[in-house]
Amino acid sequence: MRIGIDVGGTNTDAALIGDGGQVLATVKSPTTEDVTGGVAAAIAGLGATEASAVMIGTTHFVNALIEAARLEPVAAVRLGLPATAALPPLVDWPDRLREAVEGAVYLCHGGHEYDGTPISALDPGELRRVAADIRARGLRTVAISSVFSPVSADSERQAADILAAELGPEVHLSLSHEIGRVGLLARENATIVNAALRPLAGRTVAAFAEALAVAGIRAPLFLSQNDGTLMDVDHARRYPVATFASGPTNSMRGAAYLSGLTDCAVVDIGGTTTDVGILNGGFPREAAGEALVAEVRTNFRIPDVLSIGIGGGSIVAPDGSVGPRSVGYRLTAEALVFGGGTLTATDLAVAAGQAVVGDPARVTGVDHERPLKIIAERVAEAVDRMRTSAAPLPVVLVGGGSILVGELPGFADVRRPDHYEVANAVGAAIAQVGGEVDRVFSGPRESVLAEAKNEAVARAERAGARAGSVRIVDVEELPLAYLPGDATRVRIKAVGDLDLEKIDA
Repeated sequence: MRIGIDVGGTNTDAALIGDGGQVLATVKSPTTEDVTGGVAAAIAGLGATEASAVMIGTTHFVNALIEAARLEPVAAVRLGLPATAALPPLVDWPDRLREAVEGAVYLCHGGHEYDGTPISALDPGELRRVAADIRARGLRTVAISSVFSPVSADSERQAADILAAELGPEVHLSLSHEIGRVGLLARENATIVNAALRPLAGRTVAAFAEALAVAGIRAPLFLSQNDGTLMDVDHARRYPVATFASGPTNSMRGAAYLSGLTDCAVVDIGGTTTDVGILNGGFPREAAGEALVAEVRTNFRIPDVLSIGIGGGSIVAPDGSVGPRSVGYRLTAEALVFGGGTLTATDLAVAAGQAVVGDPARVTGVDHERPLKIIAERVAEAVDRMRTSAAPLPVVLVGGGSILVGELPGFADVRRPDHYEVANAVGAAIAQVGGEVDRVFSGPRESVLAEAKNEAVARAERAGARAGSVRIVDVEELPLAYLPGDATRVRIKAVGDLDLEKIDA
């Protein structure tokens, strides 16, 4: 059996999945500040005493960035001199975040041109002087970036070896070619964010492990990544940014599993917001190009999600408009059906007979028809904005707030599957193991694709996928006409089932 847990800002959802893939039990419990209590309570609510694996999706890391709290000052080392000096690291960050994260900035020699030729030679003496200054400042985490490192990562690897030798194993190193894609500033930003979260990642993973121990569960622990796959705890400690947006991803994967659809729109309605995404082949469509995370430009993989301010806790104004203000986690105290004095979207659903929660008598006579119609129209508009063709598109409703929507104008096939309220936890529980390749290859197209696919499959198997279960789910190729030798940028993603015997070994 597998236990899937999604730790949100308000609730911690959990689901127990049996050997045959059936959902055996589900539970919602309040998220606690110490992490451990909420996760342990969720597991206890499932009634499970043993499991073969536990998968957890969390918003802890992205919340820390949004709040500019619990972040570690970072030494940002950029390799690119004499180029790249005009715009230093963290130049486009909001002041509040920059003050929390900026430990020191170093511009050093190194890096490559777009065709892989060196910009300048790496200077070991320069890097040793940088290491001495990092040590003197007491900084514990370092972000290393270089120009065009997705084409050639030699400069970053060599610099990491030198800095590691000088600073010792207690200092964390994050390398940009392992985190972001082509585009120096956005990739560098993502790497600095990752470095700032490394100490928090260690503490959070330890708290999750403690929660399992408190619940008496002895099983391998995995965290959900934002591409719908899993990573083990060691990988999570090194790459906490990989968890960003894993909540919507888990909801979409859970929606696919519960509905049996692999190509559809997913509408996840929570307490405050509605997230709309598109599933292709059972996995979320990824955002193209750069993505803003807490007002910081990044370019690591992230699902393409459109969020609007409608949820179960959304406040209904006197004119009938709904949201974006919400009572959030105070819903059970402030909504009319729970004895409060605020008219919320949940009250509308109860008044319309779409849900039975609290005391329905308290909303008798509430005008629900027009506000619910406005909600349905806004959600339908959001789905319409996300679609890429006029072809019929099934829509799957999940999340506790999906009781707000019955029909969607313009969409004939609208489904709300069983266990819709904990689709995020189900998505975490059924997640697979992935391997991705995103780099520049040279040579004939057929041999380039074959090499890239083999590498993606090998990476998935090294990450814990069972041999023979891995399949290619996404292929993207971009010929680079300005490079010699038939160069092509190839991005290939492979996924496979988790091999617990390999993990246990």
